[in-house]
Amino acid sequence: MAGGTVAKGLILLGAGVAAVALLSHAAQAQEAIKPEPTQNAQQAGEAKPDVQGSTLLDKIMLISRTGESAIKALASVSHVDQEQIERRMAATPNELLRGVPGVTVQADARRTASSINIRGLQDFGRVAVIVDGARQNFQRSDHGTQSTFYIDPELIKSVDVIRGPVANTYGSGAIGGVVMFDTKDAEDYLKPGETWATSLTGRYETNGKGWTTSATGAYKFNDNFDVLGNIVYRDYSDYKDGDGNQVGGSGFDVLSGMLKSTIRPTENSTLKLGWIGNSESWNEISSGKPAYDLDMKQNTFTGRYNLTDEDKSWLDLNINLSYNKATLDQTSLIPLGGRFDPITGRPVTLPAGSKTTYDIGTFGIDVWNTSRFETSGINHELTYGGDWVSDDVETTGLAAGDAFYTPGGKRNVGGAHIQDKLTWEWLEVIAGLRYDSYSLKGSTSETSGDRVSPRITVGVSPFEAPGLNSLQLYTTYAEGYRSPSLTETFISGLHPAGVSFPFLPNPNLKPETGKTWEAGLNYTADGIFQPDDALRIKAAYFNNDVTDYIDGVQLSAFDPTSGCRRGGMIPICFQYQNFAKAKINGFEFESVYDAAWGFAGLSASVIDGHTISYKGVRADLATIPSSQVAAQLGFRFFEDRLTIGGEVQYNGKPEGNAAARDYTLVNAFASYKANDNLKVDFRVDNIFDVKYANPLNATTTSTIYEPGVTFKLGATMRFGG
Repeated sequence: MAGGTVAKGLILLGAGVAAVALLSHAAQAQEAIKPEPTQNAQQAGEAKPDVQGSTLLDKIMLISRTGESAIKALASVSHVDQEQIERRMAATPNELLRGVPGVTVQADARRTASSINIRGLQDFGRVAVIVDGARQNFQRSDHGTQSTFYIDPELIKSVDVIRGPVANTYGSGAIGGVVMFDTKDAEDYLKPGETWATSLTGRYETNGKGWTTSATGAYKFNDNFDVLGNIVYRDYSDYKDGDGNQVGGSGFDVLSGMLKSTIRPTENSTLKLGWIGNSESWNEISSGKPAYDLDMKQNTFTGRYNLTDEDKSWLDLNINLSYNKATLDQTSLIPLGGRFDPITGRPVTLPAGSKTTYDIGTFGIDVWNTSRFETSGINHELTYGGDWVSDDVETTGLAAGDAFYTPGGKRNVGGAHIQDKLTWEWLEVIAGLRYDSYSLKGSTSETSGDRVSPRITVGVSPFEAPGLNSLQLYTTYAEGYRSPSLTETFISGLHPAGVSFPFLPNPNLKPETGKTWEAGLNYTADGIFQPDDALRIKAAYFNNDVTDYIDGVQLSAFDPTSGCRRGGMIPICFQYQNFAKAKINGFEFESVYDAAWGFAGLSASVIDGHTISYKGVRADLATIPSSQVAAQLGFRFFEDRLTIGGEVQYNGKPEGNAAARDYTLVNAFASYKANDNLKVDFRVDNIFDVKYANPLNATTTSTIYEPGVTFKLGATMRFGG
């Protein structure tokens, strides 16, 4: 890490620790919530904390395969719950994950299609995005982010984030980490004794004049069968940046819906069946005017089955089946000249109405079981299973269109895993192995590979003295394995617009291997100043070496060893190639202090990274995000019916990013619950109207500035009986 970044990181860290001490050991940018143990938590022996001031970090991770809470996990994990989502009045995934350390969301001006960056890694499956157990693998090659997903925050109950390759039980390829979205259930709307409930929500945003309307209905047929239906419509015009300039192409309209049913065939089993769909349309801008009309349709079907038995500690079986279908139609609105046939190189004009279609179908199956037992005083949680994901990609379009950027083909990835979590008094050890294999099949060639990846974690609670007995220290070494994508392997042809130059396929690409060392701590304290307050802290330092890292490079036609032959207007070629490694390291901190009067929060992340070629040449890694420090303070009044507060987030320029700038955002929020059936929310984002851009968008052809000051007002009414 460069000296300036180190100094800045130490200053930020010191300021953070001081703030924690001064604010009653203040906290990460996450609000407090009373924990509600889940079935898995009860099986794992998690007890609900005694103090009323238990915090968000105590919340059981809903998709955790060992039923642990974030504060108990010997890993860098975060949990975003329903209260946070509502308080942020989130309209996009970026707003859902704001303030989570080590996590940044890259999106274009439209904001809804997003790519998640964890610790400087993103795109092509490096971060596994999972919605109700379904992998989100849509990918369209373009300038900027490559792999995007869409999920409406109105459908989401909670988000769990696992940073680094330690999540090797969740599937193949996630060398950066895993983000799991869990959607709402009927029981989230039904009160005790109710058989039906409806909820209506309306929101308005001043910047972009954005409207959101949402309607939800839940019905409980009996104790073993309930259903939920939801529909959301968002209509946004182009927003203005901090200088008051309208950002073209930032408007959109989205129609989303969800149907979900929970069935309990026996007292020990649960089956959840779900459908999530969305239809979205928007325009893309070229030379300052609309050039394309785009229409995205996506349908996700999921089935999740769980079988447990209190009398059989060896049985906690889970089976997930999913199918995700995403189709994007891109239609030119005007004749597009200055293009070239990707095969012949001859000038071509695309007529208005030309269409390109991207169609990706993803099927997945994930099966695992956790057995809990004791040997010689040591408690075991043994998790074992397997998973398989298949992508079927088809792209169609005219010559000189954009279809060839995203080559079609079939991709299969799968694997098996086993992990044992051993607990003995003050010592906890997690040991695991994962086997991965993959195959890629394009129109002209095939490739495949496999590997075994280990994980070992050791955690200790070395102190018995009051105030220190809840301090837990851990260290981890973990490896992850990502296969090359279809696009990285098979892209070919001439660049069709602006200037022509060849894209070269590379069927000899090696898979990436992430090798991460991490050291961290967890700390809890209850009853610090009053009986019902609580403090939770997590911190970690990590070092990730990604060997055979894949990135795009420009090759010179004048270099006889490059394999590039001049075939376009300029003497270069583009090809995805392996680097010897990408080296990424950083520090993350999150904490939360909660009491009856309110909550305070503090989080921070400092990340640095670069690539090293096989010849030893070092280069900056373009996907390194801003260093961030986020603070939050909230107050509760009138028996928790009124909550008001504010947020401050500082974002530091990444090293080596000439287009990036430092910036600070200030937000405010308020929420009033008039009664059990009416809630009003108010929020102001970017109060000081700062003009800023996400540094990750520096790879795009032009700078995309984010929204300026935005006022939000919303209300939710429910009825039930």
